[in-house]
Amino acid sequence: MITLSRRFLPALALALGLSGAAFSQTTPPVKTQLQVYTTLLPESLADFKAAFEAENADIEIVWRRESTGTLTARIAAEGDNQRGDAIWGLAVTSMLDFKKRGLLIPYAPKNLAAIRPEFRDPDAVPSWVGMEAWAAAICFNTVEAAKIGLPKPQSWFDLLDPKYKGKITFSNPAASGTGYFHVSAWVQIFGEAKAWDFMEKLHPNVAIYEPSGTRPCRHAATGEFPVGISYELAGMLEKNKGAPIEVLLMKEGGGWDMDTAAILKGTRNEAAAKRLMDFAASVKANELYAKWVPQVAIAGIGKPPANYPEGVAASMIRNDFAWAAENRERILAEWSKRFEKK
Repeated sequence: MITLSRRFLPALALALGLSGAAFSQTTPPVKTQLQVYTTLLPESLADFKAAFEAENADIEIVWRRESTGTLTARIAAEGDNQRGDAIWGLAVTSMLDFKKRGLLIPYAPKNLAAIRPEFRDPDAVPSWVGMEAWAAAICFNTVEAAKIGLPKPQSWFDLLDPKYKGKITFSNPAASGTGYFHVSAWVQIFGEAKAWDFMEKLHPNVAIYEPSGTRPCRHAATGEFPVGISYELAGMLEKNKGAPIEVLLMKEGGGWDMDTAAILKGTRNEAAAKRLMDFAASVKANELYAKWVPQVAIAGIGKPPANYPEGVAASMIRNDFAWAAENRERILAEWSKRFEKK
């Protein structure tokens, strides 16, 4: 057994202490993991995460991404036992429902005064803040359409032509926010009776109802189906990848929705979630949003990206979000009764 003289013990203790200090200085601090629900495009998530964490080094975003319908149903089902901390990128119609259910924590971000009125909850201390808007569009594969002599649609009613039978893909509005804003907009534009008649006549031409608002455009991009009822951002991204598609806006105009951010009631990391909201409403975040779509929450930010269609702002109907949220369950029940079996 090795024994140490008493005169060496203080030196050993000092050495151990210094070693511990050196170790503690090199050990990275534990980061707060913020569970963030989102429906944003997967291509954008890395940029959003990096930008936020660059300014908040002690917080790590853990994404939980799902389609709008699936995520909305999940949050509603979790109720007072939310597993997530915050939402960064979900349709405003869903957020209005969560506010009504008492699932959100109101918070006024530091940059709230710069947010356009139509991009925020009107309450003095808002329950949600808007990010950017996305609008109805048709993705049209010009190569595949030319092969079969399919005309380029200019009106929603052009899609009722028997020439389009089995050539269109659309999204299931019960699973997709894009699908729902199309359906609710048709009701607002045409009136209840005419809108359901339109959808009844459109139904035979739809090959498949997808659970995602992006997939119809991806189908059009690959040529699997030449027409996808989708939204302008999805079309722009596919066109930027080289897909032979045109992003078309219909002459009657179309629906739109906006992505929003909020804090979930019951979060275990409220302080970190508030910092996320501060960033989500910031100029820097809006500049990030504008890289994808120019309809952002702060005026004067962003120019149209490459292949972004002209006239989007003019095509966006005067959307009654409160009506769309209040009538969501009724409209979805009617849609499912008529078309769910396809």
